Amino acid sequence: MNDNEASSVTIITGRIWKRKGSRPEGVHVMLVAPDDDSAVRMALDALSREGYAEAELDQIGDMDGIPDEEPHLSAYQGALEGEVSIVTFDEKN
Repeated sequence: MNDNEASSVTIITGRIWKRKGSRPEGVHVMLVAPDDDSAVRMALDALSREGYAEAELDQIGDMDGIPDEEPHLSAYQGALEGEVSIVTFDEKN
């Protein structure tokens, strides 16, 4: 990426657990990273700091545009500002 390009926000999707064997939550992690490996490491570090015992990450990719709705809109803005933004939600069976 050169200095003239806008930062690309990466999104990682998966499931997380507060405690081993507990009920999973869905997760979307948004951040800006130089590559996918760094993004995964940063996401796992952030999840660990937030107290999650386990994480299963499924997909990684760059956001196509700015989300329309909260909480993803705020998470996207946070990622652009250098944060690792975590959005959790109930996992549907």
